[in-house]
Amino acid sequence: MDMKIIDPIPVETLESELTADKFLRHTNKGGNHIYIVDAFDSPNVMREIGRLREIAFRTAGGGTGKECDIDEFDTMQPPCRQLIVWNPEAREIIGGYRFITGEDIHIDEQGRPRIATGHMFSFSQKFIKDYLPYTLELGRSFVSLDYQSTRAGSKALYALDNLWDGLGALTVIYPSIKYLFGKVTMYPSYNPECRNMILYFLNKHFPDTEGLVKPFRQLETNMNRDDMDKLFTGTCFKDDYKILNKAIRDHGYNIPPLVNAYMSLSPSMKMFGTAINDEFGDVEETGIFFAISDIFEEKKDRHIGTYNPAES
Repeated sequence: MDMKIIDPIPVETLESELTADKFLRHTNKGGNHIYIVDAFDSPNVMREIGRLREIAFRTAGGGTGKECDIDEFDTMQPPCRQLIVWNPEAREIIGGYRFITGEDIHIDEQGRPRIATGHMFSFSQKFIKDYLPYTLELGRSFVSLDYQSTRAGSKALYALDNLWDGLGALTVIYPSIKYLFGKVTMYPSYNPECRNMILYFLNKHFPDTEGLVKPFRQLETNMNRDDMDKLFTGTCFKDDYKILNKAIRDHGYNIPPLVNAYMSLSPSMKMFGTAINDEFGDVEETGIFFAISDIFEEKKDRHIGTYNPAES
C-alpha cells in the first residue's frame, strides 16, 4: 500500500538553500531559473524534489509508493546531482531531473556500473570502457503536476524546453562528456498498441547495431511485426514519424512528450531496448543514448549556444 506523501517543504526553507553558488542559468523561455543541488548541500530541496517526483509518477501510474521519492542514488557518495527549474514568481519547482557524470560512476564487484539503470540493463565491456567514462546518465525526469496542464499558461508550455536548457548547460560545464544516456518511461496505463508502434518505430530508426546495452528483462509484447512492416512504409524518419503520429492520434493518444523530445534531438540516437522496472511500479523503461556532437544544430544553438558560463 502506498504511503502518504510528505507535506510541502516551506518555501522560505527552499529559498534559503537555493543560493547563488548553485545557480546555473536563466531559461530561454518563461523567465525561470535553473539550479544544481544535491541531497547533501540542499537536503530540504531534495525532499521537495522527492515529494514532487512521487506525486508526478504516482499520478501517471508509477512511483515508489514511499512518502518521498529519494533513493540510494540520490544519497550515495558521490550522489546523483539534481537539476531543477525554479519559478521565481510562484516560488516553486517546475520540474527537474537527476544526473551523474561518467567519472563519478563506480563499477561494483560484479563489474556493473553503480547507476540507477544498473538493475535493468546489462552493459557490454565495450560500453563500460569506451563510452561510460564520457557519458552523462540522466534519470527521474519530471514536470510538477501543476505544470503538466495547459491551464498553467506559458510556464507549463515551456517546462520541458526549460529542462533542455539545463541539459545544454551541462554539456558546457562538463567538457569531457561526449554522450547522453537516458531513458523514456511508458506506464502500464498507456495503450499497448500505441506503445508497440512507438517501440517498433524507435527500433527501426535508432537500432543499437553494436549490442552495447541490453535489458536483463526485455519487455515482451504481442507485437505483430508483419502488421508493423505494412504500417511503417516510409523511406525515412520523417515519413514514418508522420505515420506514427497519425496512427497514435487515431487511437486517441499522443506520443509521450519525452519520447518526442529525444527523437527530435539527434539523427544518430540509439535505442537500447525496453526493460520492466519492478522497483518503480512495473513501468516500462526504454534506454536512449546519443552523442552530443550529433545533436541537431538548431537544438545546439537553442539550448547550448545560449548558455553563458559567466551566468553561473
